Amino acid sequence: MSTLLGANVEFRNNQQGVNFALYSSQASRIELCLFDDNDQEQRIAMAKNEQDIWHCWLANVAAGTKYAYRLYPKDEKSLNNPNKLMLDPYAKKVVGKPDLSTATKRAWFLLNDPRDNAKVAPKGVVTAPSDFDWQGDDLLQIPWANSILYELHVKGFTQLRGDLPAHIRGTYAGLAHPKSITYLKQLGITAVELLPVNYAVDEPHLQEKRLHNYWGYNPLAMFALEPRYAATDNPENEFKQAVKALHQAGIEVILDVVFNHSAEGEKHFPTFSQRGIDDEAYYYHNADGYYENWTGCGNTLNLSTPQGRAWVLDCLRYWVEEYHIDGFRFDLASSLGREQPHFNPHSLLFQAIEQDPLLSRCKMISEPWDLGEGGYQVGNFPPYFAEWNDRYRDDIKQFWLWKNGALGALAERFAGSSDMYRKDHQQPHKTLNFITAHDGFTLRDLVSYNHKHNLANGEDNRDGRNENYSYNHGVEGSAEGLPLAEKSAVEKQRFLTSVALLRTLLLSNGTPMLLAGDEFGNTQYGNNNAYCQDSQIAWLKWSAFNHDLFTATQKMIQLRKKISSLSRDQWWTDQNVTWLNEFSHPMQVAHWNDKAVKAMQILLDDEWLFVINAKDELQNFVLPEGNWEILASQQAKLLKGQGLLLETLDFCVLQRK
Repeated sequence: MSTLLGANVEFRNNQQGVNFALYSSQASRIELCLFDDNDQEQRIAMAKNEQDIWHCWLANVAAGTKYAYRLYPKDEKSLNNPNKLMLDPYAKKVVGKPDLSTATKRAWFLLNDPRDNAKVAPKGVVTAPSDFDWQGDDLLQIPWANSILYELHVKGFTQLRGDLPAHIRGTYAGLAHPKSITYLKQLGITAVELLPVNYAVDEPHLQEKRLHNYWGYNPLAMFALEPRYAATDNPENEFKQAVKALHQAGIEVILDVVFNHSAEGEKHFPTFSQRGIDDEAYYYHNADGYYENWTGCGNTLNLSTPQGRAWVLDCLRYWVEEYHIDGFRFDLASSLGREQPHFNPHSLLFQAIEQDPLLSRCKMISEPWDLGEGGYQVGNFPPYFAEWNDRYRDDIKQFWLWKNGALGALAERFAGSSDMYRKDHQQPHKTLNFITAHDGFTLRDLVSYNHKHNLANGEDNRDGRNENYSYNHGVEGSAEGLPLAEKSAVEKQRFLTSVALLRTLLLSNGTPMLLAGDEFGNTQYGNNNAYCQDSQIAWLKWSAFNHDLFTATQKMIQLRKKISSLSRDQWWTDQNVTWLNEFSHPMQVAHWNDKAVKAMQILLDDEWLFVINAKDELQNFVLPEGNWEILASQQAKLLKGQGLLLETLDFCVLQRK
């Protein structure tokens, strides 16, 4: 008897069949329910082993057969209700999105509702072993020190690309199209970090408003692929083709995954799967029996139980084995390390990932916080994780946009945030540096808005971060209505600030991540929480492509790859970096503490000079001795005998001749 959970094709006595296996310690009886093309139901009683795994093997079950489970309660504490179909947590394909748009429709999925919901419940689909031809494809395993990540949404990336065939825009096929691949190669990134592509459902409050969870952070089935991004009736092979095409171009594929909560929401909300299968095994509860809500989504998955931990590990392995995924970014990742219930950097789940022969080959990235007590864990994840560094994000934005003059904070972040990461034999790649991400303003909006503009989300502008550290350069939003000269001046300042932020990001020690569209000035019109905007608010606006900004970004990526101190994955010391003031004197305590000067120089490898001026007026710099060539600047001049004259908000890069 197999203990592999889910619906898996197996041969027994020279006959092919499907083994169905489900864990539940709370049920007294479980029936496997199979559905034919006319949705006629067949029920089969399942046996249970000593590990509380219910199982049955059936011959002649065809691929494409729909299935689900009915669970009968063991006692009054069990949440099992046989009138409600439960979706297999291991389902590799799913059909049916629950309609939760009204209270009447939601009632079909409530456990205290006595009606049978088989006609409306989501169901798993039996899948045949893959026949996809990978042609020898394998994980790329690009060294962290050579990695440049690019966060994108599969639909939003190509939905408005007019140069792609209309039927593949916004799809996996659109991502795999040669024009998309060529663009990514020309930009110079080494990995795409995809927002969730797991099978997800829209929350009830969004369905009521006829909005959609565009980002996809409300998973219904973590093993299953989201079909709405497919141009064909075979989304699985279409997505595999995208991964294969990206790999052939030397680009890794990293998935953003959600193991901190499920789409089941609060305990009295609609139930689809884990709650109605084994509530105690899958969710954290407080002393009153309600869910701990350390995610802000109504529940927190308990990954400290053997069942919860196995579910995560099996899922990760499946995506690597079946789809050749190179790595994972874990949403609200502190939840992964919670063990009864505090965060433990040595948790059994973290140990299992590190020791797994397959997963240990993959890149692992944490969003190192959740909303619970002790949830902020930046710098505390196991060494094999890279971490989203929000202190980098905020310190760099405050330096360039709020002009706070904090040269020490700038230098610390620029050099790899050793104050947080130089411990336990960790290397600089552990800091995943970013200025923008899906959550927050785009780069264009950072330089165009002082305040969030989220009214389209239907929450009276209450949602989204208030602390954006942005600066609109004197005009809130678009400058289109201004007189030409005033508009030109505003746009010039916005461009200079954008370039300074991008240069800082791409030349910092650590692993840089770009938000898709920032390289050409994509806007979300001031919406800093576009999670529910499956619309032109969130889609990339290719028709407003800023070629100068793209070229500046592309050039910095190319330059990064030439600088040895950015590719060695080592901490900087006085052997390779010198921090200089505007007169080329080594920085002293007084210089670091002078918040008015807002200017300094960074000499790296005795070859590269980064000259930084964050003021609103010109700054004269005396350069270090030698002959210097300007490689990148928007407003800089070499004045013989007078040093370098640097204009507003510039970050100038020079190379020793």
